[in-house]
Amino acid sequence: MSNNFGVLLISHGSSLPYGEVTFNDIKDKFIKKTDFPTEVGYMKVSEPSIAGAVENLKKEVDDLNKIIALPVFLAPGIHTNIDIPILLGLDPLEEDPRCPDGNYPDEHYLSIADDVDFDGEIELLSAIGPDDDLLKFIDKRIDEVLKESELDEDAKTGILLVSHGSRLKYNKEFISALFTKFEKTTDYPCNFGFMELAEPSIPDAIDVLLSENDVDRLIVVPVFIAPGVHTTNDIPTILGLKEGHSHHHHHDHDHSHEHEHHHHHDHDHSHEHEHHHQHDLTTIDFDGEILYPEPIKADDILIDILIKKVNNSL
Repeated sequence: MSNNFGVLLISHGSSLPYGEVTFNDIKDKFIKKTDFPTEVGYMKVSEPSIAGAVENLKKEVDDLNKIIALPVFLAPGIHTNIDIPILLGLDPLEEDPRCPDGNYPDEHYLSIADDVDFDGEIELLSAIGPDDDLLKFIDKRIDEVLKESELDEDAKTGILLVSHGSRLKYNKEFISALFTKFEKTTDYPCNFGFMELAEPSIPDAIDVLLSENDVDRLIVVPVFIAPGVHTTNDIPTILGLKEGHSHHHHHDHDHSHEHEHHHHHDHDHSHEHEHHHQHDLTTIDFDGEILYPEPIKADDILIDILIKKVNNSL
């Protein structure tokens, strides 16, 4: 392998600022651990775009002849299998259920994105998937919030893993596989649910968990990389952590400033979240303690998974 390669970490992009903060941290840690020339490119909204990030790599690496493109997404889906290949100038991996003929509307982000200008090889890696090391993240978050619990050690704890959900099957396959691994390694009663677009919903998953187990304390682990509107607004609303429950979300302290931004998050989601306005944010019925830790963010566990994926391709 020549040294004329660069790494392109690809993210979704968000109208909220937390995604960029998270991905800058991921990039900085990744570079610190590998010394690889690395840039982050966003599919939409955030800067730099994927094409812009490629330009940055060309400036950093003399005679750049290979780009290892790594989608920093937990589960494969429309973004990793269709959007990102198209944005990189590669063939999509499957037909787009949103637009089978491939003729996207003029204002669609695939239509307005700049073309990538690069003559070398682009090796597109897969999404992260149900990597065993993600179990370390789940266990770490459980341990962190248990330290903040106001209940004693005898309290019975239940765990819910929450994923985004998707119209395609991959997100469900991802969380089902990860959950199966988690279930084998934990003594806690547990279940998983989806924010949207897939069943079971969070309330339904919690109902099942509570009906089958005696639970005093519920730990809801958001299996998301970056904080965004789902982790900071939608899921806490469903869990009843948003109004008048301050004693339950003392550990949510660093999210408090985020809420005032939420009224404007809709404009860039229109094509993939037709249901956004119909989010069923039904509050769950649970009188016990709810602990709601942070998403993955730039945790070293994630950085090491990304490094492993790149090294496997070198």
